Amino acid sequence: QVQLVESGGGLVQAGGSLRLSCAFSGRTFSTYAVGWFRQAPGKEREFVSAISMSVVSTYYADSVKGRFTISRDNAKNTVHLQMNSLKPEDTAVYSCAAGRIYYSTSYYYHQPPQYAYWGQGTQVTVSS
Repeated sequence: QVQLVESGGGLVQAGGSLRLSCAFSGRTFSTYAVGWFRQAPGKEREFVSAISMSVVSTYYADSVKGRFTISRDNAKNTVHLQMNSLKPEDTAVYSCAAGRIYYSTSYYYHQPPQYAYWGQGTQVTVSS
């Protein structure tokens, strides 16, 4: 059984940075793509970023391009999301998810049903 545990959330002022981590256990990490999604109060869950199992490809929502960077360390079974230039509209619960996505098209990485396993989430609050 795959388990995902997020960490690194918190309260930060606008313009600041946070680094989220997603610790993976239970299966062979390198055979799973990992994505980050977020959900703000009263809003639907939205895709933030993803990284393919091979580390070759990364994907970002337009709203975070140029500000967020996703990376993975297959030796440590961990994915990081470096978030810079944070804005109040980035406030949300951020969850990581893992799935066996073999496609190279970004569409599939945006789709929650492609991810079989989800973490509990970590709160990110950006004050203005």
